[in-house]
Amino acid sequence: MDDQDSIFLSRPGAGAGRPLLGLTILAVEDSTYSAEALRLMCLRSGARIRRADSLKSARKHLQVYRPTVLIVDLGLPDGSGANLIEELSDSFPRIGAILGLSGDAFAEEVAIAAGADGFLPKPVTSLARFQTEVLRRLPADLPPPTGDTMEEEIIHPDPLAYRDDMAHAADILSESDEDRMLDYVAQFLRGVARSAEDAALAEAADGLARARTLGAPLASPTARIAGLVQQRLREARTL
Repeated sequence: MDDQDSIFLSRPGAGAGRPLLGLTILAVEDSTYSAEALRLMCLRSGARIRRADSLKSARKHLQVYRPTVLIVDLGLPDGSGANLIEELSDSFPRIGAILGLSGDAFAEEVAIAAGADGFLPKPVTSLARFQTEVLRRLPADLPPPTGDTMEEEIIHPDPLAYRDDMAHAADILSESDEDRMLDYVAQFLRGVARSAEDAALAEAADGLARARTLGAPLASPTARIAGLVQQRLREARTL
């Protein structure tokens, strides 16, 4: 998903129906499914996008170029996206707009407290909402587009991207049962499942997270998660 083309910066709104034309967006998102949704939204809107799947990868990107907009998932494999938001919110020159991203109810407060300009709750499916949130967080020296350029469209990522996320979760579950990794798997699958409207998997991820919080035995909720992930992978192979 990384866009390695040369970046041409121009003011947004330069093309009808493409209100983000000329903007560059760095999406820090570990879910392939969620990242694909963001990629499609940027494509429809005229923005260029690059993706980083971890804090480490994001910092490498930021050493090379400065995006107009930064979208950061709060739950990443090597730490909290809030840490990156905090690092960059006071940097100079500052990134034009910094948005937090998560499927957790408490996450907006965390993102704003860290210095984010705005927040996108998962699932991010409405193209008009995505465009509006990005545009309203841009600096005042970038004028809004003229005319009605918002696109009323619901974005549906490729189901194969969901399979990739299930494979990622299966790999983690097979390689480690450390508490930190179980916490990561629970939040990762909760966000992915909500984005894909997979209620059973979202409920199972919530169950694992609750068990961790309460100090309850983890064998049963972990086994349930692993079983659902394997089921999703089997279903994907029949597509």
